[in-house]
Amino acid sequence: MRVMTAELPDPHTPRLLVCDVLYTGMGGAQSPGGVVVVGGTVAATGAPEALRQAYPHARAEVVGGVIAPPPVNAHTHLDMSAYQFQALPYFQWIPKVVIAGRHQRGLSAALAGAGTLSQLGVGAVGDIVWSPEVMDALLAREDLQGVLYFEVLSPLPERADEVFRAARTQIEAWRAKERPHGPRVGVSPHTPYTVSHRLMRLLVEYAAGEGLPVQIHVAEHPSEPELFRTGGGPLWEGRMPSLYPRTFAEIVGRDPEPDLTPVRYLDELGVLGARPTLIHLVNVTTDDIARVARAGCPVVTCPRSNHHLECGVFPWSAFAAAGVEIALGTDSVASGGTLDVRDDVAFARTLYPGLDPRVLVRAAVKGGHRVLGTTMPFIRRGEVWREEYLWGAGRA
Repeated sequence: MRVMTAELPDPHTPRLLVCDVLYTGMGGAQSPGGVVVVGGTVAATGAPEALRQAYPHARAEVVGGVIAPPPVNAHTHLDMSAYQFQALPYFQWIPKVVIAGRHQRGLSAALAGAGTLSQLGVGAVGDIVWSPEVMDALLAREDLQGVLYFEVLSPLPERADEVFRAARTQIEAWRAKERPHGPRVGVSPHTPYTVSHRLMRLLVEYAAGEGLPVQIHVAEHPSEPELFRTGGGPLWEGRMPSLYPRTFAEIVGRDPEPDLTPVRYLDELGVLGARPTLIHLVNVTTDDIARVARAGCPVVTCPRSNHHLECGVFPWSAFAAAGVEIALGTDSVASGGTLDVRDDVAFARTLYPGLDPRVLVRAAVKGGHRVLGTTMPFIRRGEVWREEYLWGAGRA
């Protein structure tokens, strides 16, 4: 009796993978696009019709979605990975999620989050690290690359020198543990209103002198520009009084003004001259965008997080028109929902219906690598083909 078996495809038969968006890492993305793979190696990339003509015997596979190097999660908080996601207005989310769930924050959550990123095959990560034990653990991982930004927060100007000395001592000890191709150490002065003007300058000047990458949360919620205009409002009223001086002016070293914004404040303080990466920048003015562009600061936007917390919509087109480098991040699981930047790319498609999806894909890949200073793989002739280059149909 003869047993019939299905014929397996010849592994050396060329495959033509056809997708909606192709980004090889070089130049701009194209739509539609195609990649020819022969025996596990990339043979060619380009327009599907041209590839069909050049490789008439290739087995065509319409994979849809995106083919690109793995995306970069340029801003997240891995130590919050055990939190339950909740979409709430900003001033409800902080007490009901962040504060109520603070017992879930720490090392085990960070390790779980790092494991998730590893499973996702993330290209690199920009993680905000609050705890020294988390920094020690993440620095030792061999499956992550990117930057671990040590977060510093202290609004009291009289404590600036003390806090700076302690942070510098820790950072220098961690830098001695950096490994080739492993994560680097950076610094994150939390926000313009939770870090005193003196401490902000000390940290940024130190980082610039040492070549340390910097991330700062700026203009996330509409109440932040209000605080700089008036010295009050819900952001100030909701503060923890024991941690703050008597007035907002003591923190920033100047009086609020009708035209003062967080971005203008950082610029006039000299911070933007060090070209830190600015996170969020949802609630900004035309002048703010011009200042960021002139300084050459890159920006990371977190579309799902900003939407879930009702912070507003990042003005992508205005920043892009000004020539600002844009990257994508998920923020924490608590506000973003997942650690997969591809979910933010898909969400951004609905948030910016007039924006070319090729721009979003490039930002998620090249924008992220430029922000973090990491090396990006290219999909080009002679390179090994990796299945993680398939982002999946329906994501973008």
